[in-house]
Amino acid sequence: MYPSIFVEVAVVDRAINDICILLKCSRHNLNVVPVVKGLVMGWIRFVEGEKKVYCITNVNAAFSIPVDIEAIKDVVSVAHYILVVEKETVFQRLANDKFCERNRCIVITGRGYPDIPTRRFLRYLVEQLHLPAYCLVDSDPYGFDILATYKFGSLQLAHDANLLRVPDIRWLGVFTSDFEEYCLPDCCLLHLSPEDRRKAERILARCYLHREVPEWRSELEAMLQKGVKFEIEALSANSISFLSDEYIPQKIKQGMHL
Repeated sequence: MYPSIFVEVAVVDRAINDICILLKCSRHNLNVVPVVKGLVMGWIRFVEGEKKVYCITNVNAAFSIPVDIEAIKDVVSVAHYILVVEKETVFQRLANDKFCERNRCIVITGRGYPDIPTRRFLRYLVEQLHLPAYCLVDSDPYGFDILATYKFGSLQLAHDANLLRVPDIRWLGVFTSDFEEYCLPDCCLLHLSPEDRRKAERILARCYLHREVPEWRSELEAMLQKGVKFEIEALSANSISFLSDEYIPQKIKQGMHL
């Protein structure tokens, strides 16, 4: 209605955040909800309002994450853990490999930076099902920032952090050291750009890294020191299904996470 005032989405976002802070409420209380971009698959079923979401009948199929968390009821799951992956390409790789069929788990992706429904849904599942949650992101500053968003919340929505964050989420990978550990080819390695370096330095300045996860901080420092990055998909360079056959199951079984 007023494009001259709200010239871009960011202006609207800031205005909504200000209103939420003034009214001491969350966006969903104002019925301000985005189009959901998150996906879920695996050993779970639930009812959202009048809609039955039975992922468990086809554990390798993707379902949209529900918008209205308050409308969820009758949650049933036989999963042993929740796996959060950064990107839809990795989510699809796991689906193609029938990862959930072979591993009793729930897999979620926010397709990059997670939206509010994805973060609320993950928080809801962890609280309701009492399952451990693991996160798999690219070995670059942006992947690290996405990981931090799940665990600590975002700066933009700091006033809602306690409703959105998952404090006990565990970092499964990928780590800078994985490149040498798994003998990945050099063609998968990229040098950090100046913007990557600035991003990493801004993240390192956040107080919670010093206080709550010093081992995460050490990993980010190692990435910055070596000056390299690589994507999750690099783990599939030697074998297309290495991620689902070996990397994820072994890391979880052996407790190789931070």
